[in-house]
Amino acid sequence: MNDFNAQRAIIRELAKQYREIAESPKHVRMRKRFRDSNDLRVVRPPLIMEELPWFELNIDGELDCVCEDDRLRGMEWRLRTELFREKHFACDNYIEPVWTISKSYSSTGNGLSAKENIVSVDDRNWIVSHHYEDVLKDESALEAFHDPVITADPVQDVQNVAFAEEVLGDILHVSLRGHGIYYAPWDQIARLRGVEPILTDIYDRPEYLHKIIGLFTRAMASEMDQMEALWLYDPRRISLHCTPGEFTPEPQRELRPYGCRDIWFRTMAQMFSSISPAAHDEFDVQYSLPLAARCAHTYYGCCEPLSDRLHIIKQYPNLRKIGVSPWADVEASAEQIGGNYVLSRKPNPANVAITTDPEVIRKEITETASLCLKYGCPCDITLKDVSTVSYRPQNLIVWARTASAVLDEFYGEA
Repeated sequence: MNDFNAQRAIIRELAKQYREIAESPKHVRMRKRFRDSNDLRVVRPPLIMEELPWFELNIDGELDCVCEDDRLRGMEWRLRTELFREKHFACDNYIEPVWTISKSYSSTGNGLSAKENIVSVDDRNWIVSHHYEDVLKDESALEAFHDPVITADPVQDVQNVAFAEEVLGDILHVSLRGHGIYYAPWDQIARLRGVEPILTDIYDRPEYLHKIIGLFTRAMASEMDQMEALWLYDPRRISLHCTPGEFTPEPQRELRPYGCRDIWFRTMAQMFSSISPAAHDEFDVQYSLPLAARCAHTYYGCCEPLSDRLHIIKQYPNLRKIGVSPWADVEASAEQIGGNYVLSRKPNPANVAITTDPEVIRKEITETASLCLKYGCPCDITLKDVSTVSYRPQNLIVWARTASAVLDEFYGEA
């Protein structure tokens, strides 16, 4: 399809369907529930599925894109996936009646780059196995390290907004928005070294690891300074690493650009699940505490189980959300979290990888809901890291339908 106007017409029709969903009473209630959970109100937990293997999910060609213009094709894909979610997945598919565009910027990086070998079992799947070489074996390798230099691109922003308004302006309001913070230094360092050298150095060369994380901390502080000065941060983020990102802003917020104190600080140290809480505190938490303190809220945790070290994580003065992974002790986590933080539950994605047993899903979600109500925990539930469903989209449909039905029983219908 080469005709631009014909391609534009397709996007506009999809956008009208998108707006109708976004303006529905259901989604007005849903957006409020997203904010309520982050504001520590015990409401029906937002139920979300993210990080999906879309290449396995194309039911009856519903995800087939026909636009040839690259810009329109990107818009088409985004709209088709959102409409697909709403049609097939009984989840809280957050849709707002605006078309968002992220501010453009570039970064020089920190001067370090990984060396790796990868192995894949499906050429269409971006989830692959990695083997990383240790490129930081000694301190001489750190001589290449430098703080990143951030450069905003307002000219590109103007062009992006103008194009979107040309296509969608009378259907959806176009909103230029900034970015949030996703800070996972030990994920980055593991890609430069592999995991085993880091774990060994905790015992053999702790001073070297302190030097490395010290450099990464300095670089992040510099990046935060620059992003803030360039007005590139923004609290109006729908997703906070797959979970609800909205919270109620300060009612008397003065007119000023958004900065660190308006946004979430998102951080984790996934590889440290196998070290002691004391070492976790020494090599991660103590370094990120000053960075997190600059922000409105902190969300800590991802795939690592934290139930044996929540007393360490609670040192963050603005802690608001805690990840409770498939490997965590859910009751121990809920008891310690109580009503003081959001329990961000991550069900096990292995339960949809090959087949899906509704009873297994029901048991997992029932455990979460019953314990959150027992201990008064605000909660959100996000199925994520779904690398495959074995080309069975029905697995996710069953998961969403079953999980939603369980929440209906405990909290009432969405």
